[in-house]
Amino acid sequence: MQDRHTNLKRYFDEQAVTTRKFVIPYIEPLKPISKGLRVLEIGCGTGGNMVPFLEAGCHVTGVDISETSIERARQFLGPREGLTLIADDIYNRSEADGVFDVIIMRDVIEHIHNQEKFMGFVKRFMAPGAVFFFGFPPWYNPFGGHQQIAKNKLLSKLPYYHILPAWLYKGILKLGGESDRTIEALLEIKETGISIERFERICRNENFSIARKTLYFINPNYETKFGLKPRVQWGLLTAIPFVRNFCVTAGYYVLRIGK
Repeated sequence: MQDRHTNLKRYFDEQAVTTRKFVIPYIEPLKPISKGLRVLEIGCGTGGNMVPFLEAGCHVTGVDISETSIERARQFLGPREGLTLIADDIYNRSEADGVFDVIIMRDVIEHIHNQEKFMGFVKRFMAPGAVFFFGFPPWYNPFGGHQQIAKNKLLSKLPYYHILPAWLYKGILKLGGESDRTIEALLEIKETGISIERFERICRNENFSIARKTLYFINPNYETKFGLKPRVQWGLLTAIPFVRNFCVTAGYYVLRIGK
């Protein structure tokens, strides 16, 4: 599991496969992905998610706060028509940079501080009729803390312990030999992790409507990673607030502005 977080080209390729096979088909009933469509990815990392949109002839902009990630994206993607890569904090950008027909965020919202502020801010980048795709792991799921990045083989595969109080979680990570950098990163995710209920409440408060929603027992990305077929969570279980967070490995949402 650790190899996916150190072998960046492999991770890039996996992102491209998942977006091509699952994300674009998920968006298309609401917004057909076609040539000339304006697409923004916030938190684009090394750029794998953008590949299928570029293949479809879209004009794609990727923004990431990490200059290192953007430089790696330039290496992996190479020169491509219709591609813009920006190393910057999204809060430094404005609608003067353009508005978009599709915005995507995969496995990013759970890393953002003050998600309420972010969701209010990001609407300025949405063109009339635009859709906003989110895919994220609810905080309370077995690996919602992203502890799979741990170097310790046991801790990288141990579920749910990220839910423990911060002092105890930190102590376990230290005992397992994790570096201060890894511990700091995992504790930050503990601060920003988001539940299904909180995400949906923020959407309502910021005047987003949920045009499509699917809660997965087996994350679509697991097919690319582990050969496991995606599986939607049992309907009765998804209807139980809070409890569902413990056994949903990914939420897929498509949002629009307005009710």
